[in-house]
Amino acid sequence: MNTIAYFEIQAANVPQAVAFYKAAFGWNFVKEESFPIEYYRIETDSIYGGVLKRPVKTPPMEFGTNAFTCSIQVESFDATAQIILNNNGQLAMPKFAVAGRCWQGYFIDNDNNVFGIFEVDENAK
Repeated sequence: MNTIAYFEIQAANVPQAVAFYKAAFGWNFVKEESFPIEYYRIETDSIYGGVLKRPVKTPPMEFGTNAFTCSIQVESFDATAQIILNNNGQLAMPKFAVAGRCWQGYFIDNDNNVFGIFEVDENAK
């Protein structure tokens, strides 16, 4: 537990990103038709991930890294969220259900890095 277990790549052009990563690394992509956004699951030989439509603008290149977002699998979403907030972390996106899979949410650390946490729960809806 408390290990990086999922990553997401945000892209301005999702089909282009899918084609790039498929060609570069041989990853398999599965379109999630039931998601409310354009989203493809990424299946690799180890850690799984996803690629989705970028919801906001990226920083200009001279401002630093535009990177993947990692999500950490935790035992209790609510308990971990409270610890994050008690240690000056900020809420970026509130807890939401990934139906039949998990509870997911995103936070900002005290250096403005975004990361996710999720609790596996097949009953999430």
